[in-house]
Amino acid sequence: MAGPVQFDQHPSETLRAGEGFSLSEMDPDSTPGYKGTKEDGRALLAKLDDELTELQEKLFAESRFGGRKRILLILQAMDTAGKGGIVNHVMAAMNPQGVQFKAFKAPTEEEKSYDFLWRIEKEVPAAGMVGVFDRSQYEDVLIHRVHRWASPAEIKRRYVAINEFEARLTDSGTKVVKVMLHISGQEQKERLLARLDNPAKHWKYSRGDLDERAFWDDYMSAYEAAIAETSTAEAPWHVVPANKKWYARIAVQQLLLGALGGLNLKWPKADFDVATERELVLRS
Repeated sequence: MAGPVQFDQHPSETLRAGEGFSLSEMDPDSTPGYKGTKEDGRALLAKLDDELTELQEKLFAESRFGGRKRILLILQAMDTAGKGGIVNHVMAAMNPQGVQFKAFKAPTEEEKSYDFLWRIEKEVPAAGMVGVFDRSQYEDVLIHRVHRWASPAEIKRRYVAINEFEARLTDSGTKVVKVMLHISGQEQKERLLARLDNPAKHWKYSRGDLDERAFWDDYMSAYEAAIAETSTAEAPWHVVPANKKWYARIAVQQLLLGALGGLNLKWPKADFDVATERELVLRS
């Protein structure tokens, strides 16, 4: 029996924002590198859950014996793009004790009194953990650029600071996976209406989402500028078409699998004589 339809090319290649990347040239409704259907995608997501689980456990186990490796998944997107769905459907395969999740909201007055990276650095995942940022340090170059809360010179300084920060993370054993979930303006409108039409989703709706929607083109320009300034060899951006939620989920799952696989994880070797311990257990 044939297995689930696989990607023709890994998303780490097809979705990577390289030199000259243009956000306007990426179709949010497309499925780059994948010819399967929605049902195929769901089957692939379920099929690879076990592999994701095992790799995460290896990462966690290594850290118990001095390993310094860790993963940081950064999710950036316009409202309704599906960040929560990624967390629910992709990260659900992982052991919760090995995941550090942080959703960044508007900064508090205390946080505003420090440099913008202060609150971010405190949430960097520990060794052996898979960290997930729902929004991140990039809010401080996106919304500040759109609403002109910071000068162009300050925005430029922040790009440089972000690159230096992510380079330090990489040097300390962190694999940074940066994902922008890219939806169309029309898709966002439909998702906002769906929230209003379903009482069970009213809690998800915010007038603020509608207010920011008025600046759609400005946000697209801000995203493109941020991607151009901060997509580095150590921490490249991957832009995932997200009009089709099922595609976004399997693409991010692939990116995580690729990142974990690239760490060359191994089960820690026993620091005791296995045969002796086994005999003692049998005698107990």
